Amino acid sequence: MLIGVVGKPNCGKSTFFKAMTLADIEIANYPFATIKPNHGMGYVKVKDAGPDFGVTSNPREGFISGSYRFVPVELIDVAGLVPGASEGKGMGNQFLDDLRQADVLIHVIDIAGTTNEKGESVEPLSHDPADDIRFLEVELDMWYLGILKKTWDRFARQMQQEHGELYKAIAKQFSGLGVKEEMVSSILNKLSLDPARPVEWSEEQVKSLAVELRRATKPMIIAANKIDIPGAEKNLERIRKDFPDHPIVGCSAESELALREAAKHGLIDYTPGEASFTIKEEAKLSDKQRKALTYIQEQVLKKHGSSGVQRVVDHAVFDLLGYIAIFPGGVGKLQDQDGNYIPDCFLLPPGTTALDFAYRLHTDFGKNFIKAIDVRTKLPVGKDHPLKSGDVIEIMSNK
Repeated sequence: MLIGVVGKPNCGKSTFFKAMTLADIEIANYPFATIKPNHGMGYVKVKDAGPDFGVTSNPREGFISGSYRFVPVELIDVAGLVPGASEGKGMGNQFLDDLRQADVLIHVIDIAGTTNEKGESVEPLSHDPADDIRFLEVELDMWYLGILKKTWDRFARQMQQEHGELYKAIAKQFSGLGVKEEMVSSILNKLSLDPARPVEWSEEQVKSLAVELRRATKPMIIAANKIDIPGAEKNLERIRKDFPDHPIVGCSAESELALREAAKHGLIDYTPGEASFTIKEEAKLSDKQRKALTYIQEQVLKKHGSSGVQRVVDHAVFDLLGYIAIFPGGVGKLQDQDGNYIPDCFLLPPGTTALDFAYRLHTDFGKNFIKAIDVRTKLPVGKDHPLKSGDVIEIMSNK
């Protein structure tokens, strides 16, 4: 799984990325501070299974904070996008190529309207963030359409003359973007496109196909950044009405970064995604740090329930992609050979079965699968049993 963090220059995209990963990257108040993509490890927040069994988990990867477990996910922060990127403007060609492997996109916008379409600083509320949502989707759609149109005329004639299976051919053409055969077949049905006569499709129908392919393979959540700037909340209310089908979360990446840095240096106790924090030693704080933390508590956390950053990433993984968190364990045996309790947690795609999980643990477990046991209920489940998030599963095999 790869999460792409996208947006125009200077919208707070790299600050959002750094808040999630604490990666050492450049954050600057000018367009195209990000040239090459930044890769980093962020974390999604899940309810830990340990407390349900009266034990404290010892994660092999990630960490525990309170009753929550933070499971690693990979993020990529790409060069800022400007209008005309699909035609090669700005860093367009590189931006789009870097996004090929992303499974879901977080589109960071400046909800306070303090940057124009080129990423240049302007007066707050002087730029409409709705324009940023529209232009990015248009650029992505034009990217997909460009791939489709490169060979469309010859491709369509060949498919029609040879009576080829169009959905398979289109899936192959877009395989690098995660398009599957069943996905194409479903979209053709949805758009009522005749797969036997693609030569007769109109330009608008071909474009509709490209748009649907993009939506299916690059689901997107809007991170409405800079929510603490005066006037931003009204913008957010309006944007939600203008884009009712888009998941939109208000956030303050700058606040989240400050909280995580403070926690990293031992100044506060803070669980990402929570509505408060605790100062550990008041005397260690400078006046500037104290004022900053007070501002974040009053203007961000109390008003919005969190900084919003963790909520965005969790929504992308669990709601848009539908992933589930599964813990390996055993009935009466929750420790590994080193004495660590419930050391692992796997993020798996929707529809994962007990047999799928066995293969994910080890090929031999899958090949020699006998049954699985739901550790919470202590009841056996079959190989086709669909797992749900939070399950603790033991795999029985003859290996």
